[in-house]
Order: sequence, then structure tokens, then C-alpha cells
Amino acid sequence: MKATVLDFRHRMKDILHALDKNEPVTIFYRGKKKGIIYPARRQGVTNASAKEHPVFGIWKDREDMRDVGKVLRKLRKGRPNVV
Repeated sequence: MKATVLDFRHRMKDILHALDKNEPVTIFYRGKKKGIIYPARRQGVTNASAKEHPVFGIWKDREDMRDVGKVLRKLRKGRPNVV
């Protein structure tokens, strides 16, 4: 479906109906394509644990991050009083 910014105000029901039919909605502003809204995926949603995420453990080899308490104390430490 193609929709303009004005359609969002006056035809939102039609836009939502198109998304319910798994149809992407292309948004136009002043005749130029601004973006595409894709329907949310409802199938195949899993509750995977954080350990299964590919980003988990990316800093496991960093030596400066071994002592988490030390890193947190350094982050939370206030600024020195410079007069």
C-alpha cells in the first residue's frame, strides 16, 4: 500500500488493515518516498535467553574488564575538585 502523511490522519484504519494483511506500507511526503512500515512478526517469536544472543560475551577477553567492581568504582567516582 502507498500512503501519504495526510493518510495517517484520515485513513489510519486502512493503513492498519493493510498491515494486518502482512502488506508493507510505503510512506510518501510531498511526493517523495520517506520510508516503509512493515508488519510486526507475530510468528516464530521466541523467548531466548541473553546467553544465546550473539552480542553476549563480546568483552570476555578484555583484561581491563576482569574485575567488574573495580570498573564500576572507576565509573562512579566523582570528578576531582579543581579550583
